[in-house]
Amino acid sequence: MDKSFTCKEFLEQNIKRIAKTGQTSDAELKSLLTCRANGEFDFILIDIREMFEYSDASIKGCDMLLPTSSIHMNMDKLDNIKDKFIVLYCRTGNRTDQMLFILRRMGFKKISHLTEGIVQYSGEKLKNAPIPENKNSKSSL
Repeated sequence: MDKSFTCKEFLEQNIKRIAKTGQTSDAELKSLLTCRANGEFDFILIDIREMFEYSDASIKGCDMLLPTSSIHMNMDKLDNIKDKFIVLYCRTGNRTDQMLFILRRMGFKKISHLTEGIVQYSGEKLKNAPIPENKNSKSSL
């Protein structure tokens, strides 16, 4: 995000399109994370890869780890955040593209995915990051 470009301008110009298309670019995710860090936009970043993949590398700011192999057992966590803006990511964008289709059919409207996955993400990544405690999925929402 350009320094002269404010979060408000970015959100006004992009958030509806991101939600409609379901596609979030590398630059857009970095902008969303910056806006969240500034307290100007709240969303939930979910990694749907397996735990061993998450340990290898994760995006700084990831809120939840919900591996596709066990996501069916965690649908209650997703139901609790259904009304929040959600960005999914995986390794290359293939798994999240499939998950996006499924979740949209289940009524999720404010959901998107990092189209090229973590492999093409140029923002800050963490190695051996602690597993997120799914802080945004608690009933306090």
